[in-house]
Amino acid sequence: MSEIFRNWAGNKSVTPAEVRAPSSAEEVARAVRDAAASGRRVRMVGTGHSFTGVALTDGMLLRPHALTGIRETGDGWVTAAAGTPLSVLNEELHRMGLALANMGDITAQTLAGAIQTGTHGTGRDVGGLADQVTGLELVLADGEIVTVSRGGTGKIRDGVSEQDLFDAARVGLGALGVVTAVTFRVEPSFLLRSTRQPMTLTEILGSLDAITADNEHLDFFWLPHTDTCLTKRNNRSPGPADPPSAFRHWLDNKFLENTLFGALCGVGGRFPRAIPRLNAISAAALSASTHTDTSYKIFTSVRDVRFLEMEYAVPREHLGQALRETRDLVERKDWKITFPIEVRVTPASDAWLSTAYGRESAYVACHIYRPTPNPAYFEGVEEIMTRLGGRPHWGKLHTRDAGYLATVYPRFGDFRTLRDLLDPERVFTNDYLDTVLG
Repeated sequence: MSEIFRNWAGNKSVTPAEVRAPSSAEEVARAVRDAAASGRRVRMVGTGHSFTGVALTDGMLLRPHALTGIRETGDGWVTAAAGTPLSVLNEELHRMGLALANMGDITAQTLAGAIQTGTHGTGRDVGGLADQVTGLELVLADGEIVTVSRGGTGKIRDGVSEQDLFDAARVGLGALGVVTAVTFRVEPSFLLRSTRQPMTLTEILGSLDAITADNEHLDFFWLPHTDTCLTKRNNRSPGPADPPSAFRHWLDNKFLENTLFGALCGVGGRFPRAIPRLNAISAAALSASTHTDTSYKIFTSVRDVRFLEMEYAVPREHLGQALRETRDLVERKDWKITFPIEVRVTPASDAWLSTAYGRESAYVACHIYRPTPNPAYFEGVEEIMTRLGGRPHWGKLHTRDAGYLATVYPRFGDFRTLRDLLDPERVFTNDYLDTVLG
C-alpha cells in the first residue's frame, strides 16, 4: 500500500510512487540515480512544517528519520546530518556547552528542512539559520556528492563555483540538490533574559525604531480587534539563571497559549461574531513577566493549535506602514480574526533566496485557525505586502510566481542559471518549484 505524506497543518498531502529512508549520503545518491533512471522526480521531506507544497512529490519521496545525529565537531563549528531535528541538535549542543546564536521558535523541523525554506527567527544583529551555516553536503541530480563551504574557492563544475553554490543552496528549496549534512557556526552556551510585556499597537508604531534597536531579539504579537500587543524582548544575560517554575511554564506555554487558546479558537470558529470580544478578554488577561534561562529554551515555543500561515518579509523601513495598512484592512473588511499577527526582524542576509537577502527585514505573519480558513484575509494582506516589495516565506502560504519573485530577488536569475547547470532534467522539481522558479 502506498504511503501518504501529510504536512503538519493537514492542508497538503501526496501519495508518492516510492518512499525510501536513506541513512547516508551514499544511499541518498543511489536513490537519486535510481529516480533519474526511472524518470521519477525525487524530494527529501522534513517533518512537514511547511504550509506550501515545497516538499511534495508524486515520484520518489525520501524520509529523513535515518539521516540524523552529530557527525563532527571543531573549534566553533558542528556538522550534523540533515534529518536531525532542531530539538535534538539543541540538546546535543547544550550537553557540549554550545549553542546556536539564533533560531526560530519551532524545533520539530529538520535541519535541512529549516534552512532550505528560510526559517529565520528574530534578531537585531544575528540572522536566521541559513546565516549561521558555514558548510553543506549535497547530493546533486547526477548522484555526485559535493561539499561546499563559506569562502570556498573550489569549482564544482564548469560555470559553478563553490562559493556560488554555497550562497544559493543554503536557502535552496531542494532545487539544487538534496542536503545531507549541515555545518553550523556555534558558540559557548549563553543565557537569555526574556521580558514579556503588554503594549498598545499605537505605542509600538510610535517607537518601532527604538524598540528594535534596543533589543537583540524582538518578537511581538498584535491581537486583531484590539490595540493590544504582547512583546517578547530577549537579550543576553550574565545570569544567574532564573527559569520559570514548572507550574508557570505549564501555565504559560501549555495551558494559556495552547489549551485555552485552542478552546477560544474553537468557540470563535462556531460563533465568529464573538471573536472581537474573545480577543478583548485575551488582551485583558496578558501580564508582564521576566525570567532568564538557557538560550534555546527562550527562543523556542510550544505550538499545538493547528493553523494556516502566510508570512511576508518587507524592508524594515516599511514595517510601520505594513502594520497600519493591515490593521485598517481588517477593520474595513470586518473579518473576524482570532490568531494574533506576529512581527519579527532580521539583519540583511547574503543567501541568494533568503527573504532577507541584501536588506534589513521585518516579518509580518498572519495565521488562521485551521478549521476556519479565510483566503480573502490572506489575499488582502498579500496585496499590501507585495506593494511594499515583500518576499513570501518559502514554507508558508502565498500566491506569488517566478515573474513576481524575479522582481524582488536580485540574484533570482543567477539561481535559475545555476539550477539549469546542475539539474537540467529537473530531477528535483515539483509543482511548487515549477510555480516559484518557473
